Amino acid sequence: MKVNILLSSYNGEKYIAEQIKSIQAQSVQDWQLIVRDDGSKDRTCEIVAGLAESDPRIRLVQGANVGVIPSFFEALKLEDADFYFFCDQDDVWLPNKLELVLATADLHDNDKPVLYYTDLKVVDKELNVLSNSMIKSQSDHANTRLNQELTENTVTGCTMMINQKLADSWTDTDDVIMHDWYLAVAAAALGELVYIDQPTVLYRQHGDNVLGARTLSKRIKNWTNNWLKKYWWLITSSQKQGAKLLANSELSAENRQLIEDYVGILEQDFAGRRQLLKSQQLKKNRFVHALVFRTLILTKLAYKKQG
Repeated sequence: MKVNILLSSYNGEKYIAEQIKSIQAQSVQDWQLIVRDDGSKDRTCEIVAGLAESDPRIRLVQGANVGVIPSFFEALKLEDADFYFFCDQDDVWLPNKLELVLATADLHDNDKPVLYYTDLKVVDKELNVLSNSMIKSQSDHANTRLNQELTENTVTGCTMMINQKLADSWTDTDDVIMHDWYLAVAAAALGELVYIDQPTVLYRQHGDNVLGARTLSKRIKNWTNNWLKKYWWLITSSQKQGAKLLANSELSAENRQLIEDYVGILEQDFAGRRQLLKSQQLKKNRFVHALVFRTLILTKLAYKKQG
């Protein structure tokens, strides 16, 4: 069994050594770490190269600055494996992360596309625990069904592992909101989305995070800065992201209909929109977000059709 761990780095000199050392401390030792650097201007590459000198399992690939989604895509396509773990540069993995997820994979059919993901502990920059469960504190519950994941993502990339079948299904980065969300939708649509209810990562929050946990201050800022425009962007972007899967011939008739219904829901009249929301159980996880989502879909308040 071949396991590739994919890390996209960018100006990560402060924490990347600690992250890599937590990978080296895993109870499972048979793996390859591919660090695809996204044009760092600090000592990131020097640090990774130094660690690679004493550990042949670490491979550094230096690339142009293309952004997080294309960077992970390039890393994924560098070399085939049975399973791929995704890794951030500033977290710390708990010692049994690989062992737990790989053991779970043994219980599932990996001849179809599957994504496995876990909970995580949110910590500050000194690794003090802020939340013992990011899933419970932010999402209420973990998504495993396509109708859930189409509209809202609960998969955090640094906790996920995908198999080769799912990796093969990802062919480009067009209309991908974030790699973890797209791969989760693809897994739920084409195979299986599996949640493991245990934390495997210390998810570090600090001022330089590209993305991160939705702290209260972040939530207030998001809701006060053009929230209606952002909400519509999220809805229409998730429709485009879902629509990417309609070209896949392995999509079941039921899942194809679900995706088509979500992608085209705003073209329906009021009664049609209400019927699809109910029949396909399209909503968000938390009550307030579910209420806003349903209200916007039904009323089309401030909706502007994209060209």
